[in-house]
Amino acid sequence: MSETPVLLERSGKRTRILDAAVKVFARKGFHATRVSEVAKAAGVADGTIYLYFKSKEELLTSLFEDRVSHLLAYMKDELPTLPTAPARLRAVINMQLGLLEGERDLAEVITVILRQSTRLMKEFAAPQFNAYLDAIAAIVEEGQEAGDFRPDISPSLTARAVFGALDGIALTWALGRAEPGALARAATQFADLLLRGLALP
Repeated sequence: MSETPVLLERSGKRTRILDAAVKVFARKGFHATRVSEVAKAAGVADGTIYLYFKSKEELLTSLFEDRVSHLLAYMKDELPTLPTAPARLRAVINMQLGLLEGERDLAEVITVILRQSTRLMKEFAAPQFNAYLDAIAAIVEEGQEAGDFRPDISPSLTARAVFGALDGIALTWALGRAEPGALARAATQFADLLLRGLALP
């Protein structure tokens, strides 16, 4: 059943608000930004923001959750079509960095601004974040069971190492002056490095 016009309109406004928040947060910083400024950039009334987000903090963490939900949906729908755990792990790396390619403002908001508040991560973003780490760990476990990956490596530790490394790559890209395609090249090089480390001796 297709979505009703009302639902489509609500979904469209929410997306507009998130896109506007990325630009305003990146330009002014989270703490200096007023909700009214996000509303103006999104072309909606101030009160409309609160129909979708309880606070400015929830708006910030929703940016993170929205991107992680894209990653989780991709992992659920697309990864099972790939033949091996190494191929699936490489695809996850390409996908995580690929979501940020061409979106320097988003990368800055997620990697710089959000990390400034551990409380926000714990209270709002933790469930989605943990689900993503669990999904990566599951790929590593599958590779170990299939004999593709060495068995003496912790899947959960690997998952955190993968996310941490990719987060660091995105951070330096967001704050630097990297050339177009830099994230794609970094994804390939990091995947090669990781998979060699996970391979059986």
